[in-house]
Amino acid sequence: MAQQTLRQRLEILADAAKYDASCASSGTARKHSLGGLKGRGGIGSTEGMGICHAYAPDGRCISLLKILLTNHCIFDCHYCINRKSANTPRARFTPPEVVALTLDFYRRNYIEGLFLSSGIVKSADHTMEQLVEVARSLREEHDFRGYIHLKTIPEADPELIHQAGLYADRLSINVELPTRAGLARLAPDKNEARIEQAMAHTGTRITEAREARRRFRHAPRFAPAGQSTQMIIGADGASDAAIIGKARRLYDNFGLRRVYYSAFSPIPDASAVLPLQRPPLLREHRLYQSDWLMRFYGFAPEEVAAAAGADGNLPLDIDPKLAWALQFRAHFPVDINRAPREMLLRVPGLGTRAVARILSVRRHRRLRLEDVARLTTSLAKVRPFIATSDWRPTMLTDRADLRQLLTPRAQQLELFG
Repeated sequence: MAQQTLRQRLEILADAAKYDASCASSGTARKHSLGGLKGRGGIGSTEGMGICHAYAPDGRCISLLKILLTNHCIFDCHYCINRKSANTPRARFTPPEVVALTLDFYRRNYIEGLFLSSGIVKSADHTMEQLVEVARSLREEHDFRGYIHLKTIPEADPELIHQAGLYADRLSINVELPTRAGLARLAPDKNEARIEQAMAHTGTRITEAREARRRFRHAPRFAPAGQSTQMIIGADGASDAAIIGKARRLYDNFGLRRVYYSAFSPIPDASAVLPLQRPPLLREHRLYQSDWLMRFYGFAPEEVAAAAGADGNLPLDIDPKLAWALQFRAHFPVDINRAPREMLLRVPGLGTRAVARILSVRRHRRLRLEDVARLTTSLAKVRPFIATSDWRPTMLTDRADLRQLLTPRAQQLELFG
């Protein structure tokens, strides 16, 4: 078999990295050469060659080189295209090659950082050592100050994960599946207790480093952008209610910055234990919305789960906040001029910015319905749930067909696949 070129390996390992939901694909299409390779689709191309978008701690959208160190793996997770029993092209980078690629992309202003993960090759410790070596070389030998996100391996020695946090801006350990039973059935080489132990260890180190930085300005940083995780949705039978509860526990127990949700996608030569079809992408979207409600709108997980149907799954035709409001109509209408912030945030159609503007304006005068229309982009959605100085939704909130009136048209749902 002929030796793979650098470009061929980049294509394989960038494509293999796309299943991680921590950042999305870039929509750009630059055609310039990179590293001496010329022509359309060369390594300098940002189209299909591993460029993705993520968000820095300060909210900036940044471009990252998103690749695997290798897609060889000694684990056999049923849902993973890189599992050891899969019939897929394999490739591997050395740490110096990843460093060179990152610096080449960075110097040409294609990226602002690196997102690096890997299959498990030889052992967890061996693989983790190579991931750490990439970050160490970039930081110490090349004075690289761009963003680095490392996927860490929970089975690795905790000291190796600690070293990773000294070089990376963010660390992530994937919990993979929402339930212990699902993990045992679909990822028999992984252990929920070991994963959570590694997350707890990382969370403790992050907290300790932040406290040290408050007292000593030159104390070493440790993963200053925090840690995140990912759950695969639809590969097992876990309901949305179970997923929401799991996410809340992860946030509370380990201080995570983000939980990412990735709809299961059927893979070639799939295991017989996997579903034949992927779940609706809209289900993934609804879970992100429910996550937002818990993180920024003050909803408890049981409140979000209460909006689910009898099967424990959120409705697909309406968002979780509207589903909750329709189920608990006794809380409405909310008086825009008097209600506290906590209750205003529960009004369908009012986001955090709109609520902040309402609170600011009403300090000076009473708001009318036309004022609310100027402060939000969805008055039709808001109107049945609010009262203003000139409006009260008499009989509207209790209408039996209110859900139908507020449900998006069927063709809008098709946009989500």
